[in-house]
Amino acid sequence: MTTESPSTTPTVAVIGAAGKMGQRVSNNLVDSDFQVLFSEASPKGQELIRSLGRELTESADAAARADVVILAVPDVVLGAVSAELVPLMKPGTVVLTLDPAAAYAGLLHERADIHYACAHPCHPSVFLERTTKEEWADTFGGIAAPQEVVAAYEGGDAAKQELAESVIRVMYAPVVDVHWVTVKQLAVLEPTLVETIACMVGALLTEALHETVHTVGVPEKAARAMLLGHTQVALANTLKGSNPFSDACLIAMDYGRESIVREDWKKVFEDEELDKVITRMLKIKEIKR
Repeated sequence: MTTESPSTTPTVAVIGAAGKMGQRVSNNLVDSDFQVLFSEASPKGQELIRSLGRELTESADAAARADVVILAVPDVVLGAVSAELVPLMKPGTVVLTLDPAAAYAGLLHERADIHYACAHPCHPSVFLERTTKEEWADTFGGIAAPQEVVAAYEGGDAAKQELAESVIRVMYAPVVDVHWVTVKQLAVLEPTLVETIACMVGALLTEALHETVHTVGVPEKAARAMLLGHTQVALANTLKGSNPFSDACLIAMDYGRESIVREDWKKVFEDEELDKVITRMLKIKEIKR
């Protein structure tokens, strides 16, 4: 299908500009070449936007005027917000969401002449070679530390995908690369790979540190130093193959797997389990796709 070429200076609307991610993407977009419209529903959020010297635009007006509409609102309300705003958009508009759950679940209001994309930041890699204090301080990304982004678009229009990527590279800047996948693949990455597994493991490490200090009685500074250093070694050895583990360590690792990890843990990668976790996250009864 042939689409109109985007204007020289595309207009980007940020719906939910005062939220956590709304502020982050807005901070990068405000100094870009895009014409940016900021929309926020809550009175407290509107006050914040004004305090930053940014002009507010009503959501309906912003959605009707923009070439790219970023829905920076919580996943649980994306369905309702898209149902309100998508009918107001001009043909060819790109709707950009920040998490794949709602798109995967089929909650977004659909229009045949609207393009839907989703882009989630990878956050700066644990192996990133940081050279400045600003890069070290930016653990989340979007400020100083370079990061990669994974995005999904299945509309088949190269020009619209290019427009979406141009916005993605600015709002998550500095960006090293944007990797394009399907909506389902992005949902497998987030939540399954990085939230169900990686973030859970991070929380488990925190619990283990607490037990080491408060149950066993090891001095906290000694325990924290040992854990942080060995976490880096463990990640480097397993994910990069930097060094082999000792034979004794391998035995302890096997004991840990037997004691902590369920034998059927890989079932989280099955479609049924993906549906289960996303319905829980979105607080819905079933996937609608």
